Amino acid sequence: MPQQPWTDEVWEDSDGGRVVLHGTLPTVVYPNAMRPRLAFHGLALLESPDVVDLWVQEEKDEAESQGVNLTHALLSGGAFGKYVEGISALEELQGGRFPDPEPRRLQRNSDRHQRPVFFIEPLADDEDWGDYLTQEARAVSHWRKLLGMVRVGKRWNKSIKRHLFEAQPPPKGQSVDYSSAAVLASAWWELTEWLSTPALAQRRDARYAARIRGALAELRATEGDDATLLVALHRPHVPAVLAALEANNDPEEISSTASDSINTEEE
Repeated sequence: MPQQPWTDEVWEDSDGGRVVLHGTLPTVVYPNAMRPRLAFHGLALLESPDVVDLWVQEEKDEAESQGVNLTHALLSGGAFGKYVEGISALEELQGGRFPDPEPRRLQRNSDRHQRPVFFIEPLADDEDWGDYLTQEARAVSHWRKLLGMVRVGKRWNKSIKRHLFEAQPPPKGQSVDYSSAAVLASAWWELTEWLSTPALAQRRDARYAARIRGALAELRATEGDDATLLVALHRPHVPAVLAALEANNDPEEISSTASDSINTEEE
């Protein structure tokens, strides 16, 4: 799959309003030039509401022992361990930061400006989502996948080489390390998706798209056809979510969730 350009994808809803897909690189702090500058009325995260509690805990852990979350990620192994190891070696960007800097910054910014925040991942007690999670767990635990992860280093190196040929130049004025980080993110995402199945990934993204459309519908109730929903998601995931939105499935009703934060930071 070719890598995404650095500009955000914009999807116009036939019912009115627009969705802006803002791709982020996990654990990487974006410079001001790479942050969204458009006016938006609400934020959507492909997470469940309890991710905010996780972020707060990670901030507390960092305050007590700087770098403890990075160390844990490095020791955890797997594709994400390989990813953060590579990110940490890039000197011309701020990487290996926890909690994940860009989603957390956007969430806190939205709280400060009283913009609604929508958590797109359904709760575990959602019957359909619970079934999806069960099916995904079965796919991940298949013996072929478990055996493949034993040789994650070999699979990782192959994925890196493949994505190197698709690397996009860095954003204007930014270090080539951002291109390297995008290659690492694409390899991590590829291995993460390989653990599941294409059918399950499509099912997940269709549900995400329906709930994103539902979030935009709620914004339209107050903002009209000018409603703009900013969706923060992993950069390699953007094409699949955009394709799911373009399928134009019916919106699913969803409400914003309070996510008050303390210790706000600069925008």
